[in-house]
This record gives sequence, C-alpha cells and structure tokens, in this order.
Amino acid sequence: MTTLRKTYAQHRQELLGRYPDGLAPAGIAVDDIIQLKLQNTFSTHLDIAREMAGVMRADMAAYDADSAQFTQSLGCWSGFHAQQMIKSVKRLRGTTKGAYVYLSGWMVAGLRNRFGHLPDQSMHDKTSVVDLIEEIYVSLRQADEVAINDLFKALKTARDVGDQVAEKTAIAAIDTFETHVVPIIADIDAGFGNENATYILAKEMIKAGACCLQIENQVSDAKQCGHQDGKVTVPREDFIEKLRACRLAFEELGVDEGVIVARTDSLGAGLTQKIPVSQAPGDLASDYIKWLKTEAITVDNPILPGELAIYLDGRFEKPVRMPNGLFAFQEGTGRARVIEDCIASLTQGGADLLWIETDTPNVDEIASMVSEIRKVVPNAKLTYNNSPSFNWTLNLRRQVRDQWIAEGKIHKDSYPEGNTLMSAEFDASDLGQETDARLAAFQADIAARAGVFHNLITLPTFHLTAKSMDELSRGYFGPDRMKAYVNTVQREEIRRGVSAVKHQHEVGSDLGDTFKEMVAGERALKAGGHANTMNQFAAE
Repeated sequence: MTTLRKTYAQHRQELLGRYPDGLAPAGIAVDDIIQLKLQNTFSTHLDIAREMAGVMRADMAAYDADSAQFTQSLGCWSGFHAQQMIKSVKRLRGTTKGAYVYLSGWMVAGLRNRFGHLPDQSMHDKTSVVDLIEEIYVSLRQADEVAINDLFKALKTARDVGDQVAEKTAIAAIDTFETHVVPIIADIDAGFGNENATYILAKEMIKAGACCLQIENQVSDAKQCGHQDGKVTVPREDFIEKLRACRLAFEELGVDEGVIVARTDSLGAGLTQKIPVSQAPGDLASDYIKWLKTEAITVDNPILPGELAIYLDGRFEKPVRMPNGLFAFQEGTGRARVIEDCIASLTQGGADLLWIETDTPNVDEIASMVSEIRKVVPNAKLTYNNSPSFNWTLNLRRQVRDQWIAEGKIHKDSYPEGNTLMSAEFDASDLGQETDARLAAFQADIAARAGVFHNLITLPTFHLTAKSMDELSRGYFGPDRMKAYVNTVQREEIRRGVSAVKHQHEVGSDLGDTFKEMVAGERALKAGGHANTMNQFAAE
C-alpha cells in the first residue's frame, strides 16, 4: 500500500532552503512543520479516491497473474470499526496490502441513518452513505496521524539522548510508513432513483473518497436485500445506463481508474418491472424478454380487456402479470439470466467486476456460472458476498454429507438429515472437522475456481457488536461484574497488543500534546503527564 510521498530528508532540505536557521516565522521549528506535512497523508478525499483506484487496479492485475492474490474486506458501519480492522490487519501481516473496507447499504439502512433502524430497501437517506465514507476515511487518516506522531516522538527522544543509530532507525520508519488508508467498496444500492440521481449520488460518494462503487440491477424504488424475497430486476438497457452514470461520475472527477462492480440479483429474482422494446432478434431486450413466463392465447384463455400480448416464437402470448403489474419470469431461469446479465454488464456496460448474489455458499454453483461467463469475457472477475445471511455451518455440513454419501464414504444414516446437523455434538466429528477445513479454505477455493478477486463479509460488525455486547452484558450484569469486563475485554486487549487499550492515545491525546508543544513549548498544558492513568499500560 501507499507510503509517504516525500522522505523526511527531502522535506527537511526543502524547508531549510527557505529557513536556513531551522526556524520558520514566529519561531516554529522546521521539524514540526515536517511532522505535520507527513501526518497529512492525503490532501483531500478525492485524492484518496484517485490513489486507491490505482491500488485496486494493481491488485486486480496481480490476481489475474495469480489467483492466490485475492483481496478481502469486512463490512464496517463506523469509522472506528474500519480503523480497528485495518490496524489489526497491519499488526497481523505487517502490511495492509489486500485489505479493503466494505461499506454496506444494509448496515447504513439498519444502523446509520436518521430514520431509525430500517430494512435494506433503499429507504434510508442518501447522504448517510456519503457521510459514512467520509467518516471512515477521517478515522483511517487519524490512525496515520497518531502512528506518525509516535514515530516523531521516537525521533525526538533519540536526538535528545544523542543516539544516532536510533535516530536513523526512526527516520527510516517515518520514510517507510504505510498508510492505514485502503480502498472502500461502497454500496450505492440500485442508484436511489433514475440514472441522473445515480450520477449525482455517485459523484458525492467519490468526492468522499470511494474509488469503487457497487450497484445492483434491481428496481430502485422496489429494492430488496439480496437475501430477501420479492426482488424485481430491470431490463439490461436500464442497468447499463446506471453503469454509465457511475463511469461518467468517475471520469468527471478525474478518477480515471475508478472501479465499478455490477451486481446481479437475477438468481433469486422472479419478477421484472417492465418489458423492454426489442429492435432486432438477439438484442438485449429480446434476450431479456425470452425468459418471461407466458400463457398461450386460446379460446379458453382469451385476451381480456386491459391485458397485454407479446409476439414470441411466431405467435402472440400473454405474459404472466402479477396483481401489482409486475411480470413474472419462468421458473428455473435465474442461472441463465445471471450469465447474460454479467456478460452484458462487462461487454456493454463497462463494468470492471461482477457480483453474483447467491442463496447458498456453493463453490461449484458459482464456478459453473463463471465458466460460462468466461467463454465470452475470459478475464471476468467477481466480488463475492460471504454473507451472514447464509447458515454457513448447516450449508457446508449438508454439502459434505451429500458428497460423502454420493462417494460411498458414508451411509445416509451416518449423519441426520435436516437442521439437526447444526448440533454441537457434530463439532468434533469427522463431518464437523471436514466442514471447518472447508470453511477455512472457502475463500481461497472460490478465488481459484470461480474467479473471485474480492471476498467480503457484508455485515460482520453488526453481528460482532451484538454478540460482544451480549457476552459482556451477561457477565457484567450477572455475578461476575468487573471480572466480566476485565476477562472478556481488557485482559485480551493487553495480551493481543490491541492499541485501543490505551483509549486516550487511540483518539489522539498524545497527538494533541505534541501540537501544544509545537506552539507553546514549555508553557503547554499537556494531558500525557505522570498523572495520566494510561501510563499503567506503557509496558504493553
């Protein structure tokens, strides 16, 4: 990921050229100016969008060369969640490379809008999405500021004691510092209106820092969560216009490498809003219309006043129309429609990545669809939702059971059918252990076999927050009281090296002290003195 653009030495040489005595007007030290310049890792959030688009493009090229180089993200509903995730990745891997943030429309609707806790049906205010992108990048940039401030404190300490080796080490750490800022894949739902509304919102999201927009082919005013029933798709021409709107927004703002993810909900969508007009056999409209559910017009089933007829395969037929005016697709055509959707989005809509919303986590199913798509677009790549809407344990245990029965490895009575497979009694069984092994390998398998460049979990921080608060509350309001907090939270923070255990430092208290010293010197009233209780964690 991105490191600082100018080195410490370059900044110092430039500033000393203006201020040879090492002091700017009002007696401001050159090193203080350097620190503030380096802490400000990006001038604007539009600069973030431009740079992170390049990061994503480089990652996509790396994946094309080696499918093991897939990327990952977790859905975050606050800047703090995103910041702590990226800090954890950096602590674990030593780099943030390959880690993104996913911004879920579901979580904005459910947790981050003025209208209350709402379902994922585009009912939340549009500005909430933009605000969350802005907030996430403010938090990630503050993580940069706090970390660089710590490096400059180490540099100052080394100079104060005359340790030249430590001084060089500190400068090297400053020069090679890797930003916490990473790409955001931002959910724009179905565009929140017509193509012009999509364009306007896309611009605001990009200006807030989004380098990647994910948009779906549902009807905007009837949008449903991809894992709910009642989904209604739009004709492919309509969706392509939304993709063009997003591309124009990127181009206008100079984010030339902006990434668009075209999501299709056709696998689970049995309805369409309207019948497009076909101009010639084999065009987008005719390929969409052919999947409509129709009825033959006969003496016993005549056209009635107010009904519609369409000409298909040399005869007029009645499309099946629901009481609300929507049209039904033929049962069992979702897979074929998904493949056609994806090809159209890539070849005519200019999309960069695909998103196929599925009802179960099945590598074989997704791989078979991608294989068909790649016959037309060989380098087609996907973003895949490792959704909490799936019962992962039950789905994969069933898959293992069915496979083993088919292979003759077990008898069908070896393990029960149905939901009882969820029972904890199977956790240590051969089936349970094989399931856990497949869970651990799932993302690598789907990246290798199904063209998945990016694996994400949409709602993990929603569920994690609920679970963690339940865990703490059960103990704290029960007999354990403070023991519950210490054992489940603080002791683990300390032992894992989670920086948030020093919560004052985490939110910039030391950063504030440093700035006070810059402008007030010895007169500075600092928070980080000997009486600061955060010193109890200094050894950790």
